[in-house]
Amino acid sequence: MTPRNLADLVLLAAIWGGSFLFMRMGAPSFGPLPLIELRVGTAALFLLPILFWKGLLPHLKRNAGRLLLLGALNSGLPFVCWAFALLTMSAGMASVLNATTPLFTALVATLWLRDRLTVFQIAGLLVGFFGVILLVWSKGSFSSGAGILAVAASLGATLCYGVGVNLAKKHLAGVDPLVLSGGSMLGSALLLLPAAVWTWPAVTPPAGAWISALLLGVVCSGMAYVLFYRLVDTVGPSKTVAVTYLIPIFGMLWGAVFLGEKVTPGMLGGAAVILLGTALTTGLLAPRKDRRP
Repeated sequence: MTPRNLADLVLLAAIWGGSFLFMRMGAPSFGPLPLIELRVGTAALFLLPILFWKGLLPHLKRNAGRLLLLGALNSGLPFVCWAFALLTMSAGMASVLNATTPLFTALVATLWLRDRLTVFQIAGLLVGFFGVILLVWSKGSFSSGAGILAVAASLGATLCYGVGVNLAKKHLAGVDPLVLSGGSMLGSALLLLPAAVWTWPAVTPPAGAWISALLLGVVCSGMAYVLFYRLVDTVGPSKTVAVTYLIPIFGMLWGAVFLGEKVTPGMLGGAAVILLGTALTTGLLAPRKDRRP
């Protein structure tokens, strides 16, 4: 991995870690549905000209139905779940729970695509979900209904990601990654539009909330996906997945710096256990013969 690739990886982690900060700032004013409609709609407007420039717009029509479903599972529904969770949850904690995405991806692949898990991957799933229990326990989230719902929404989001990734693998293999990202954003924008209009806030949100929504769309979705797929093309998916281990660092950092959130020893311990489970599940810590290519 070149210094440029490493810099891109850290930048991507910083951007995606920031997405939890911006949702935490925008969700109370907009509400989950309008905020995410602005996010995916802005991202679609950012990515569509790139698709046009590359001559990829015909691919959207050719894969419209599957991209609509992918948009619901990989963007619309999980983003709404995060925005709902961040009404009551800290940005730092949400970024840590996001690290369970590879665990759900592996679990869904096993149950749906019949992928076989190694002993180390099974151990990783168990360790990772034990880390979630430690994290939740340390925050005392089960002491209130809001805490339980926020954690459930967060895990629902990462489960959606897991289903979405495997859907793309099974039914959209070979489709240009930019088509997947642009099409999924456009699809989720269309799906969420009626509900977003229905729940649009009666009071105009402040400027800070609007800025958060625009940054979510342009930077955390549009630009981030371009950067992500550039990394996949240059260093491969197995190395790009390392971004998973960096996002919680930035999520907790941005929450502490800009929102004054506390980073507790329990959060750090839970994060460490979740990331250990993720490393085992993705093959990073498996014996060489069991590592994924």
